[in-house]
Amino acid sequence: MSKKLAIYAVQQELSKGREINEPNPKLRNEFQRDRDRIIHSSAFRRLVYKTQVFVNHEGDLYRTRLTHSLEVSQIARTIASSLQLNEPLIEAITLAHDLGHTPFGHAGQDELNKCMKDFGGFEHNLQSLRVVEHLENRYVEFNGLNLMYETREGILKHCSKKNAKRLGGLGERFLKKYQPSLEAQIADIADAITYNHHDIDDGFRAGLLTSKQLREVRLFGRFNSDVKEKYPHASERQLVHETLRRMVDFVINDLILNTSHIISNIQPKNINEIRNQKHYIAQLTDKTKQEHYELKKFLREHLYKHKTVQKMTDRAKIMVKFLFSNYMTNKDKKINEFHHNFDQLDESDKARVIADYIAGMTDRFAISEYNRLVQ
Repeated sequence: MSKKLAIYAVQQELSKGREINEPNPKLRNEFQRDRDRIIHSSAFRRLVYKTQVFVNHEGDLYRTRLTHSLEVSQIARTIASSLQLNEPLIEAITLAHDLGHTPFGHAGQDELNKCMKDFGGFEHNLQSLRVVEHLENRYVEFNGLNLMYETREGILKHCSKKNAKRLGGLGERFLKKYQPSLEAQIADIADAITYNHHDIDDGFRAGLLTSKQLREVRLFGRFNSDVKEKYPHASERQLVHETLRRMVDFVINDLILNTSHIISNIQPKNINEIRNQKHYIAQLTDKTKQEHYELKKFLREHLYKHKTVQKMTDRAKIMVKFLFSNYMTNKDKKINEFHHNFDQLDESDKARVIADYIAGMTDRFAISEYNRLVQ
């Protein structure tokens, strides 16, 4: 890897490698190979038709899971560059972190989890790992994408003890309570920074959030006042965009400076000294963390629970529940095409296959399947 990497960054030569050994790539490093495999995966392409907040067909300019993942990647790479971390690794993690997400956003995930309550549950983060380890079917010599250990570690942001026990070495840190790489930590926080800010943009564009409401949020209000003073003749849309630019820049800089300060105090000599910390090293300052939490709380109350979004959410849950129930109780050729020996599986394994099938659907395919089966 590059000599410019910090001593506590993930180094390719010290990596735990892949589950199945492969010849070294000639023109890329190993983490660039991971990134490329993720980008070329079927699951990645499907993200373009999966809900972030608004169902895909409701508007061409709203974020999807794909555009969200690209924005997370951009923010995370900026932070990684400033901290001299492994950029190809952090890019691979961020591009893959939502591969297991269901159609219809968190509404789809929540309903599928209810459907799976007697069969081990469903969690999109764990499903993302399942996608790259088992469900992608592109290569002759192995299932999944055979990604590097550190990439898979970063995809698995959280995990229950029960699930961790069956994941072997990958689940060990959840049992022993040590931290992932700093690259994985940054990817996790970049995800939160990204959706907090772009959901404001989408909510405003949809007419569900107003500037007046947003100015009640400290983080937004502070920068919006500065922008209005500097650009008194700008449109409301431009003012919101300029405010969001400054908010994102402020939060990213806060994270970089505070993380650098923590690193300086700890003075880690290698990645193990990052892993052995009790808490994340990548952190916002307390004040900014509180303001960011207020922003998240505001979005939950005024956007995610808005009657327009809630109507979509309720509809999505009905469709996911119907699809799961129908596939479990009726033979359908599409399930048999998805899993060739589906009829020979026990009930629990059938439920997991159905969960895999539904989770892999795009919004529009799920709607199409619902309309086909409900007739």
